[in-house]
Amino acid sequence: MSFGPREVLLVVHPDRESTQDAARAVAARLAGAGIGLRVVDDEVRQLVGRAGDTPCVVVDPDHRPAHGTELVLVLGGDGTLLRAAELARPAGVPVLGVNLGRVGFLTEADSHALADTVERVVRGAYRIEERMTIDVTVTRGDEVVAATWALNEASVEKSTRERILDALIEVDGRPVSAFGCDGVLCSTPTGSTAYAFSAGGPVVWPDVEALLVVPSNAHAMFSRPLVVSRESVITVSVDPDGSPAVLTCDGLRHIELDAGMQVRVVAGSVPVRLAHLWDGPFTDRLVHKFSLPVKSWRERHDRGDPS
Repeated sequence: MSFGPREVLLVVHPDRESTQDAARAVAARLAGAGIGLRVVDDEVRQLVGRAGDTPCVVVDPDHRPAHGTELVLVLGGDGTLLRAAELARPAGVPVLGVNLGRVGFLTEADSHALADTVERVVRGAYRIEERMTIDVTVTRGDEVVAATWALNEASVEKSTRERILDALIEVDGRPVSAFGCDGVLCSTPTGSTAYAFSAGGPVVWPDVEALLVVPSNAHAMFSRPLVVSRESVITVSVDPDGSPAVLTCDGLRHIELDAGMQVRVVAGSVPVRLAHLWDGPFTDRLVHKFSLPVKSWRERHDRGDPS
């Protein structure tokens, strides 16, 4: 089937009825604008095909599905967007998310703005921002066991509930602290509002060039989160005499860690590109997504002049 020069890769988690309705509406509008549609799941193709003669092709997720497209459009929450980022990053294609989940911090628009969002996609009325990633390497001595990456965070955690992870944290080849804990998170600024935030880490504005180290439930006097340079090298070593652990990147990629293995984290060589529709500072997004109270105590309780 022949498409015009414009194509969009649609990534959907099709389990919810609201998501299904949204996918059909998006597919119909893009087709009406002459924009070719790709999906990586035949279930999604069948779903959007119910809207009529919507042209849609299934592409193999392992064979550069985003290459040649102008945008990866995501309908879902942050988990769906992180999966879409895996497809978009190798192609350098921007990702635009519409939140159909809960907080959806990475997504650009909420469900009530879906129609306007699609119209902006049709017009190409969006700007692109690059987000820092991390490259993650697992070693056993001098042997490289695995290499992966993350947009949000890499977490080294105990592999069983009843065990404690004994970890040594090093920065730039120098030991900083060793302790027993549930885990250690190495996060980007983008990931500072995700798992790292839940573990007690600071919120870091996404344009800050830095890496975060956030211990989780550490049994130690000094287990504060660290914010280090983008140029730093972070190493988390699993005690050779301790228990095994597991490395998880963005909640998607899992690697079993034997005792004595090391996880090395550095700033990523390839960013993820996010598409934005609305102008405004990160502060506004933070307040909106977390429903932060922005009125002072005096404003909330002022009853006026009693006289």
